[in-house]
Amino acid sequence: MKLNLSTDMALRIAMLTAPASTRTTVDELAERLDLPRSHVAKVVQRLQRIGVLFTVRGRSGGVAFAEGAERITVGRVVRAFEGEGEVVSCEETGCALRAGCRLRVQLRRAQAAFLAVLDEMPLAELADGPAAALLLTPASGPAARTPAET
Repeated sequence: MKLNLSTDMALRIAMLTAPASTRTTVDELAERLDLPRSHVAKVVQRLQRIGVLFTVRGRSGGVAFAEGAERITVGRVVRAFEGEGEVVSCEETGCALRAGCRLRVQLRRAQAAFLAVLDEMPLAELADGPAAALLLTPASGPAARTPAET
């Protein structure tokens, strides 16, 4: 299963904001992640709606990890961005094998197992330990630092 770009962005934004003690801006997040500002802004709005971030408008505003968001699981974020749909869309394609298909059942089980693992990981754990120092280190430009340079 491959996560869509919005889900990937959401998890990276959560990882960057979780260990930070100050607010950041959408522009700073976009630069740090080397992503289009408009996409980052949309993902930030969705993260705010599900309680991962809080935002403050205005000159001294910004984005920060919401109080209590450390308990939100990676699985919840993935579901919010990916939806609850199945890996395959048998009804949409009108598959002739649908009546006796065993693959669909196994794909459902695999998807449930995938999400169950992600449900065990709170967002706070993504930015814990050695990762926190790396995440808090400002880059001097898009993708400027490699792990070997930090």
